[in-house]
Amino acid sequence: MPRPLMLPLLLLALAGCQSTPPPVQADTGQEAVAASASEAAVEAAQPTDFSTWLAQFRRQARAEGIGEATLSRALDGVRYRPRVIELDRHQPEFVRPIWEYLDSAVSAQRVNQGRDKLAEHRRTAEAMAQRYGVPAEILVAIWGIESNYGGNFGNFSTLEALATLAYDGRRRDFARGELMAALRIIEAGDIAPQRMIGSWAGAMGHTQFIPSSFEAYAVDGDGDGRRDIWGSIPDVLASTANYLAEAGWRRGEPWGVEVRLPQGFDYAEAELDTRLSAREWAERGVRSISGAALPDFAAASVLVPAGANGPAFLVGPNYRAILRYNNATSYALAVGSLADRIAGRDGVVAGWPRGEQPLTRGQVRDLQERLNARGFDTGTPDGILGPNTRRGLRAFQRSIGEAADGFATRRLLDALR
Repeated sequence: MPRPLMLPLLLLALAGCQSTPPPVQADTGQEAVAASASEAAVEAAQPTDFSTWLAQFRRQARAEGIGEATLSRALDGVRYRPRVIELDRHQPEFVRPIWEYLDSAVSAQRVNQGRDKLAEHRRTAEAMAQRYGVPAEILVAIWGIESNYGGNFGNFSTLEALATLAYDGRRRDFARGELMAALRIIEAGDIAPQRMIGSWAGAMGHTQFIPSSFEAYAVDGDGDGRRDIWGSIPDVLASTANYLAEAGWRRGEPWGVEVRLPQGFDYAEAELDTRLSAREWAERGVRSISGAALPDFAAASVLVPAGANGPAFLVGPNYRAILRYNNATSYALAVGSLADRIAGRDGVVAGWPRGEQPLTRGQVRDLQERLNARGFDTGTPDGILGPNTRRGLRAFQRSIGEAADGFATRRLLDALR
């Protein structure tokens, strides 16, 4: 899901074919009964003061310039959705290993479907790549990971999801701002309220833009005067390319490359904020796993997302641009790897340490507390494996004569215990 960028907006209008999503099938028989029961449950769960809050928000929206016709079309009948709050407050205790995420995100089926989608929309994708400098396979890979090529971009009303979060969520001010942005999108005529569909968190359409990102970076790619990331594939691809271009994508550079690290590599340098030129990394013994020359990065980082026993990557500015779309290592690697596979290049070659058991959030907190108690500072224990935790863990690993890669495992937790 792309996040807002405080960058100027580029506008594009290119002719193209418009694709529309499949029609919604009517409920019949047991499906109709289930749907009716679900609707009844939603109605019964309406907080008594949600309507009061919505009326107040409506007055604020009117004061901020939203027209009465838009307010009626968008907010009449909007309901509080308990399921949105359940999902907002649910934080899974189990952290999925990166290799399991990549197995799913870069499956053979997704690769093949991505190649089919690229072939189907090649003319449009290549036009957007030429305009914005973002390769067609990257655009298709993001489409595949965000919504399985439009197969699942959510079935929540964006207006209801954001109204619910603005009323009762963890980040109410943020959700309120996004709801106001959604109203402005409707007022501008880009989409009808009933077609503004997406995830429970308010991300919308094929490549999951939140409303404020849509306002700033969505593009009319088919020249019909509207920006439609729900039904127009030219608009989807143009908007995604525009976002990445504004996030700092560099034309002609790859996102990164899998590498082989030299014996004795200092894993303390394997952090995104450690940036050297490709030439400097080569002088330190870093080599492309394929044997080819390293990409000519001016500022690149080495990443070892599964420690010394897993794959290593040299990533450049375009990897960081993907992180601006979704700030997760697993996501950015999935996009890069899926794009490579769609384009016919190799995926990840080195094996993952699949025998390692990942830590739950509770176990990460335990690890942090025990490292702190032993004098290996990780900061305030929070159950999140960030740079401070990796730094403290590396110091502990050095103290016991192990490769200081900062990769947290149950074996290391047992050693601390």
